[in-house]
Amino acid sequence: MCLAKFRQNARREAGLVRKQSRTIMAKAVVPHFHNDAGVPQVEIGAREFMCVGANAPQDHPHVYLDMGDETEIVCPYCSTLFKFNQELSVDQTVPEGCLVVGE
Repeated sequence: MCLAKFRQNARREAGLVRKQSRTIMAKAVVPHFHNDAGVPQVEIGAREFMCVGANAPQDHPHVYLDMGDETEIVCPYCSTLFKFNQELSVDQTVPEGCLVVGE
């Protein structure tokens, strides 16, 4: 194979790899949740998420939380107890409205 053809194939493959990784990253958005109501616990449908505390400007540093195999985790900033509920979708919460939209 000539060098020009090799380079052309390499660029084409690199383009496909970049395109695939963009698609994968776009699907891996981490949901953000808030606790404006100040309730002691929020049920969510995700095990990995960001807690922002309350909506801006009363938010705390946005902290990434990962429950792993557990079903609950406490935010170290606002002390909200987040409980995983497998019956909820990623964008649902109990109480309703704790998903940060449009960030």
